[in-house]
Amino acid sequence: MAELNPEHMIEELRDNIKTGDTLKAQLVLAHLEQVDQKTRNHLLYTLSRAEPDFSVPLFIYLLTDQMVVADEMPIIRETLLSILLAYPEKLVEFLGSTTIGDKTELIRVVGELRFEEATPVLLDLITTSENEAKILLIIETLGFIGDPLAINTLTDYLYAANRELIIAAVQSLGQVGTPTAMHRLAKRMGTDNEIDYLILSIFSEVQDQISLEKLNDTIRSHYAHMRTFAKSKLVRIGPKAVPVLIENLLHDDSDFLIHTLNVLGDIGDESAVVPIRKLLTNEPKNANVRFAAYEALALLPLKKGAYTLTAGLSDSEDHVCIAAARAIDKNFSTILGAGIKNLLRGPESEARHIVKIIVNAQVDSIFLNLADDELFEELALFYLPHAHKDIRNHYHKLLQQDGRNAFANKLRGDEEQTVRPKIVAVDDSRMILNIYKATLHELGYDPVLFEFPASALEWLQTEKPLMVLTDLNMPHITGIQLAKRIREKYTEKLLPIIMVTTQNEHQDNEEAYTAGVNAIVHKPFNSKSLIAAIGRLL
Repeated sequence: MAELNPEHMIEELRDNIKTGDTLKAQLVLAHLEQVDQKTRNHLLYTLSRAEPDFSVPLFIYLLTDQMVVADEMPIIRETLLSILLAYPEKLVEFLGSTTIGDKTELIRVVGELRFEEATPVLLDLITTSENEAKILLIIETLGFIGDPLAINTLTDYLYAANRELIIAAVQSLGQVGTPTAMHRLAKRMGTDNEIDYLILSIFSEVQDQISLEKLNDTIRSHYAHMRTFAKSKLVRIGPKAVPVLIENLLHDDSDFLIHTLNVLGDIGDESAVVPIRKLLTNEPKNANVRFAAYEALALLPLKKGAYTLTAGLSDSEDHVCIAAARAIDKNFSTILGAGIKNLLRGPESEARHIVKIIVNAQVDSIFLNLADDELFEELALFYLPHAHKDIRNHYHKLLQQDGRNAFANKLRGDEEQTVRPKIVAVDDSRMILNIYKATLHELGYDPVLFEFPASALEWLQTEKPLMVLTDLNMPHITGIQLAKRIREKYTEKLLPIIMVTTQNEHQDNEEAYTAGVNAIVHKPFNSKSLIAAIGRLL
């Protein structure tokens, strides 16, 4: 093979440019890998000085057919990009050209430039192509451009046989971001969890009315993991989601109401206060709804009307009373304190119940306000010496810090003489965990409490309790997922699991039993229902 002469190659390329002979110019560039760096740079510079109609196809040739050189010389792609930036109108022309075979680089450039004028040509290319890699690139590029003109074509690929194309179409419609695009994505949901998660994530980013409504609808899903995911996204969106959520409070579906109240509480926007109070005024029959309402109010700023919370202390369910006590404590005032003192002057059985609720709820502002009241002290001392040591120690420290040493010294309880069987309780609500603490202690067990399922799993690697009680709807790891993980180490007979939940969905129940749950108990639980469930398994 004759030795290449750099000067002859450069001269040849100049002549080719003058005569417009791209074929001969391509033959020159085919030897680019065989010459030194200085000659390469000179040839590329010479080519860049030519008209775009001549130079662009040759730069594309280098990128597609001379990939070794292209990888070594990023300047090739940079030069192509600079030419097309200078002559953007040529992009559409080159994309439609029949003389350029591989248009991959052109399509990439269109995406980088967000060149909307190229959308019609891209739509033509995708309908005539059978190359899935090329189709995938065009779908992604249409997403970068974000032209609504592409919605129908992208929708077609939501139902493609190739999963990679489906995911690309989902992401591209999300980038288009119009109400129509969101509507098409909403219709695609329901057959694939991973795709559903992706679509819900897009809704949480777009946050238009359709996106918010679809996220809102998903919190009534029959699948716990979908509900949990949608709830977390709505909380992240924050106050913008509140108007849509408030509309839910007009529904009769108890589970839907509970999930809505959970989200409104976590968002913490005060515009939700009045609608939640109105819901309580209507006295929902489902105790879990009442509990969730008070739990939400405990997380919200009540600037006025907080005195109405005292009605919750007389609820028929202890769970609801404790939630009401927490809401009162969060918004405590002297008016509320006076209202509670009046309740203690009522029937003795009701007064005892209210004091028991205050003790177990660990509501410091209420407790200290009532600490000077002789009747309250008498009733509190009926429960506190026998309460869980954590509760007893909590109030002992609180009273000492407030200078009430005489009252504090009366709280000493009997030291445990026997080792109690451990029962693990997992729930993302600290309020529910406090209820577990008091109830399980009352039943003779040693409660081991976890707010985060991951921490429970870590503890269970080295410890084996008598039983595990778990909530269903928890972020990051649901109760069903927790049960599956526990069953990797312990059989159903070796470590029973009870799912304690507000839900009574057939789908959830079936999944729970399949995951290895031994029994399901529905909230609100009390000592009677809990000991019955525990007894059946033991």
